[in-house]
Amino acid sequence: MKILRLLKFVPVSLVLSMGIILPNWAEAPSIPIPAKLQSDPLVLNGKSGGTVHSNCGNISTTPSQIIQVTESMPYMRLSVDSPGQPTLLIDGPSGRFCVLADSYSGNKPELSGYWRAGKYSLYVGEISEGQYNYTLAISQQKKPK
Repeated sequence: MKILRLLKFVPVSLVLSMGIILPNWAEAPSIPIPAKLQSDPLVLNGKSGGTVHSNCGNISTTPSQIIQVTESMPYMRLSVDSPGQPTLLIDGPSGRFCVLADSYSGNKPELSGYWRAGKYSLYVGEISEGQYNYTLAISQQKKPK
C-alpha cells in the first residue's frame, strides 16, 4: 500500500523537476552572420556578468549570444560597451579566447581579424560581481586610426 502511494508522487515529482531543469537548458538563439552584413554594425544587447567565476571574469552558465558565421570572413570586429568592466569570452571553431578591455580599444573588450565559418558562443562577463546592460557591436568595417 505504501508503494502505491509513493508511485502516485513519482510522476508529479518528475514533472515538477523537469519544470525546474528545462529553463537551464535554454540557450540564446543563434544569429546568422552572413559574408556581408545587412546593417553595419549589427548591434546586440544583453546583461553582462553571471555566477560562474572564470579567468575571464564572472560569466553566466549559458552564452550571452550565439553567432553563426556562415562563411569565413577576412575581417570582422566584435566590441562590447558597458558601464561596468566587461570581458568577452569567445568559444568557437578556432578555440577559446578571453578578451579584456585595454587603452587601445577605448577600454572596451574588442577582437578583430579573420573569422572562420562556424558557431561561436559569446559570454559577456564582468570583472566585478555586478551585472550591467551591454551592447555588442559586430562590424566588418575596420576601426579608424
